[in-house]
Amino acid sequence: MKQAPLSGAATTAEISSLLERLFPLCRSLTGPGNRETLRMVSEIAPLTLHEYPSGTPVYGWTIPPEWTPRAARIKDAEGHTLVDFAVNNVHLMGYSEPVQGRFTLAQLQPRLHYRVDLPGAIPYRTSYYKRDWGFCLSYDDYRTHFAGLPDDTLFDVLVDADLAPGSLTVGECLIPGETEHEVLISTYLCHPSLANDNLSGVALTAFLARALKKRKNRYSYRVVFLPETIGAIAYACHNEAALKRMDCGFVVTCTAGPGPFGYKASFDPGHRINRIAEECYAELGVEPLRYPFDPHGSDERQYSSPGFRLNTVSLCKDKYYEYPEYHTSLDTLDFISAEDLSRNLGIHLRAIEKLEGEHFFRIIQPYCETMLSPHGLYPVQGGGILPGASPASFDHCLWLLCLCDGRTSVESIATRLNAPLDELLRITDLLTEKKLLQPLPCPDGR
Repeated sequence: MKQAPLSGAATTAEISSLLERLFPLCRSLTGPGNRETLRMVSEIAPLTLHEYPSGTPVYGWTIPPEWTPRAARIKDAEGHTLVDFAVNNVHLMGYSEPVQGRFTLAQLQPRLHYRVDLPGAIPYRTSYYKRDWGFCLSYDDYRTHFAGLPDDTLFDVLVDADLAPGSLTVGECLIPGETEHEVLISTYLCHPSLANDNLSGVALTAFLARALKKRKNRYSYRVVFLPETIGAIAYACHNEAALKRMDCGFVVTCTAGPGPFGYKASFDPGHRINRIAEECYAELGVEPLRYPFDPHGSDERQYSSPGFRLNTVSLCKDKYYEYPEYHTSLDTLDFISAEDLSRNLGIHLRAIEKLEGEHFFRIIQPYCETMLSPHGLYPVQGGGILPGASPASFDHCLWLLCLCDGRTSVESIATRLNAPLDELLRITDLLTEKKLLQPLPCPDGR
């Protein structure tokens, strides 16, 4: 496998610095950790912040209360701290409500979350939409501190946190291009100290936005940092018209693990964004893992829903669900690398370059078959024309007039026909000269 080149959009030192600064912050659906994360990202790519108030209805969902955790711990009767949020913020179940008191082991047991199959890992657990509280710990620690004790053993529990009216924060960077045709780039920031999922996506998106702001783009780019699911739903609800105008984009997640490259395809498997992903990996000599679209996953679920049908791909390196460390405390900065993130940043930039370089044409007279003989494009004698027996250029001419609807790129047509792109572009020049095709600066609508 060829090594993917460094993108040049960010040095590994810059990437490492941002990762190290962001990793300790406790992020969730809402709260100060999210805002501090967005403040740091704004140092790289200036963001506009949008606050969606708690209680706001969005497409049948409701923006939850704002969660502000400060401290959480379990102590034994002698005052020894056994589990401490200050040591690792994954120890506290996300959105735990405040509690303080003495509990027996029998009362505490259902609120202790661990994984027997991964005994050294602290699992990541949440309770966003049901008022609850709990702690996560490794099975090794559970066996050391809790297993085998009598049910009436007492423990002191503290969860110092607020669940109160506030808001959900979204960071947005709008990068204007030569056209108003927009491409979406979306990443989520709702996980606490988990590196590949999805601090790596936040960091890559920050440097991707910075690179796009520095270059001349044909398309405009809408880059958003938001909490997964409810954040994307809230953003879509407040930006419905803009998302409906979009054709494609990227959901940036899990970008820097040590495992193989892979991508999750868009809702429409025939969409050009998937071909572009394949071409990027092929250029690098990489055989990626391929994941078809399904309704499990990240925010492609929102953007590809029936009201939007926006085709997004995720260009991953150790995709969510696919590595043992996923959603555990083992997903640390040691699990990922700035070098791998930089390589994936280069792949994202190459995909955008390909997207920007595509050619679109619209047939000027779209109703029924175009009469070619007045333009000198049809054989003088008829009756002997058979599919496959005609000159390839004639067949390509017919296909282009059939497929150039303003939304299908010539590059996609070349893939469909297994035809040389240069040959098709030569014919589009001829058809443009004959005023049969009109070149477009970007896809024509949705």
